Amino acid sequence: MHAETGDKSMTYKISELADLGWTAFYSSQLDTTDLETHFPVKVAEVHRNNLRVVGTSLDCLVPPFYDPDGDDEAQATVGDWLLLDRETLQPQRLLDRKSLFKRFAPGTGRKIQLIAANIDTLFIVSSCNQDFNIARLERYLALALDADILAVIVLTKADLTDVPEDYERDAAKLIQNLSVVVLDARNSDDVKRLLPWCGKGQTVAFVGSSGVGKSTIINTLTGMEQIATQDVREDDAKGRHTTTSRELHLLHTGGWLLDTPGIRELQLTDVQAGLGEVFADITKLAQSCRFRDCAHETEPECAIRAAVEAGELDENRLQRWKKLVAEDAYNTESLIERRAKDKTFGKMIKRVKQDTRK
Repeated sequence: MHAETGDKSMTYKISELADLGWTAFYSSQLDTTDLETHFPVKVAEVHRNNLRVVGTSLDCLVPPFYDPDGDDEAQATVGDWLLLDRETLQPQRLLDRKSLFKRFAPGTGRKIQLIAANIDTLFIVSSCNQDFNIARLERYLALALDADILAVIVLTKADLTDVPEDYERDAAKLIQNLSVVVLDARNSDDVKRLLPWCGKGQTVAFVGSSGVGKSTIINTLTGMEQIATQDVREDDAKGRHTTTSRELHLLHTGGWLLDTPGIRELQLTDVQAGLGEVFADITKLAQSCRFRDCAHETEPECAIRAAVEAGELDENRLQRWKKLVAEDAYNTESLIERRAKDKTFGKMIKRVKQDTRK
């Protein structure tokens, strides 16, 4: 089966689902009946009115997939696997995910925005200049670790500093066994150091502030000027946002690379486990506090305050942890409330439809 791509200049020739990252995790969710009437595809691009999907000798546009109950997390995003009807090519089912990268959408609606699904490795990109921000790296690490995604720190613009090793050392201290790659995004030999994570069927994603070189790395990896890039402003070392949509790019190594728009404001939601890993030293200390609900301020026998006073724990790191924990708790509570409202609304819609048919 083959479908044309319309205005796409490149048609992917996929001979096996394994080339797209299909594993036993997904096949175990299907039975013989499923495959008689449906076939699996991977979401390669998300647009306002449709999805671009790729599969075995297939590359086409299909309608968006939404959950009938209005669950934000049950809609399809880049990296998802869908089952399409063999006759109509309409999306029928969203397969369970190995991982999901999400955030609260900008604004006050508290709506969940899905960034990507089924990512194997998350490249967290920063640069060896004013953009380097430990708090931001900790935030991204918490999201990756909570989603059970391998995180790799990529530090760009190594050619613009005399001490790239200082940035590498500070990043490597964030968690144990963290891989940190320092490179010049325009140097193809430098970028090749990322290839071990980009093997056949592997899906990698890039996140980081605008202007740190994500698009340049993608262009270097793919060997094509697929993504627009813009220079960094000299006054504040920041770049303009150049990526406006999320899509997968096929690499010559057989891997798949996902680019995401620059995210200036990334809020944590329901990532307690990820925070626990990033701040493992603090969470371990908290277990030794006298009071279970210790706020780590003025309470007696607070193990965390004792560590700060003894010079064993940096006060700034403690404050970053407290800020992220408070943010996650607030957003998680909001998410639970929203899910409850959506569930109630979905049931109401079903009742209205049933009454109308009657």
